[in-house]
Amino acid sequence: MRIIAIINQKGGVGKTTTSVNLAHALARSNYHVTLLDLDPQGHLSTSLAMDNRDENFNMATGIGSVLLENEAINKVSYKVRDNLHLIPAGDHLNDVEHIQQGGATRGRLLKQALQQGEFDDQDFVLIDCPPASGLLAVNALFASDEILVPVVGDYLALCGVSQLMQTLKSFESMTRRKIAPWFTLTRFHPRGRLARDVLKKLTGYFPGRVLATAIRETVALAESPAQGKTIFEYSPHSHGAEDYTMLAEDLIHGRVW
Repeated sequence: MRIIAIINQKGGVGKTTTSVNLAHALARSNYHVTLLDLDPQGHLSTSLAMDNRDENFNMATGIGSVLLENEAINKVSYKVRDNLHLIPAGDHLNDVEHIQQGGATRGRLLKQALQQGEFDDQDFVLIDCPPASGLLAVNALFASDEILVPVVGDYLALCGVSQLMQTLKSFESMTRRKIAPWFTLTRFHPRGRLARDVLKKLTGYFPGRVLATAIRETVALAESPAQGKTIFEYSPHSHGAEDYTMLAEDLIHGRVW
């Protein structure tokens, strides 16, 4: 099982879009995938129309209940598509950031929950992280073996990546364990010089770690969450559907620029 945190401290880079559509792309390729919402905004549930699909779905409970109240993680896992399960955020996930007791063990709550859950039949667990570097992000790093960093094609995005990698380096030094980083370009304009320059710099800074497919900017990717659909359900012949299908293959086979 591969546990991958989809993370970037910068907002607006397509973390949730990538989490939803990459997870569905992997599921459509017959991999068993669990999608875990570690962002208190809870946008994964909205993007997948959970409140309309499962009469047993409770917006109040989710991974927040697991981390704060020791709820069994399997009890808040819902099947949302073939081969795809969702663990939603829940109403109180943001309270995790304010936990004072427990010392270093506060950062391992998610890892412990996943170890206690029944995930042996899962091929991937994808964690959608908040745009911050607090306790929730630390939990994601402790729980993960890999990270996937979505990067938009502008200069400020590279500044955000630099800050994230400094955080990761400090984390690895403290825990004495390595986390494999992957990067993907999102909201990409293939004809834009700035986007191409960002791609060139990113591949120069992180050789062999930038996945081969850049996710092109497309209106359908922005519209699909409002319909509670993934890109494959909303616009299956769009550039977005094509790109996320290829990105899943990149991740499976380690295809890079």
